[in-house]
Amino acid sequence: MSMEHYYEVELKWDADRKGTLSSTELDEKIVVATPPDFPKGIPGIWSPEHLLIASVTSCFMTTFLAIAENSKLEFESLSINANGNLDKVEGKLMMHSIKLLPSLIIKNPSDNERALRILEKSEAACLISNSLKTEITLCPTVKISTNKIAATM
Repeated sequence: MSMEHYYEVELKWDADRKGTLSSTELDEKIVVATPPDFPKGIPGIWSPEHLLIASVTSCFMTTFLAIAENSKLEFESLSINANGNLDKVEGKLMMHSIKLLPSLIIKNPSDNERALRILEKSEAACLISNSLKTEITLCPTVKISTNKIAATM
């Protein structure tokens, strides 16, 4: 069975430095623009730079969810902050590094080391990260849930 998949996106220029992304496969549209760091950039609108970091972050999440499920890791929550560093490298602007800062809350203290390994495995298996030459750094935090269920008689 082939693992080949295709995804289609359309971009229509609206005005100035702004356009709208859509796909026949999706219900929602995303307005995108040049970020305000650049000439004629527009604040408050998703930029290609934000979307790149969002792609890495969302791929990391979906990869983690699959691996955690297969590993039967019980967790209470996952949130991921991420930041990217755009700079000139060899004379070209590029997103040369992205730092992923996942925060995972697990239910069982004995799962701490296993949870860290699953987070690391998720970053290594993320297909978007693997498709980029950008350096991806993982800085995970694992905490134990403080939700205690009171015993009832």
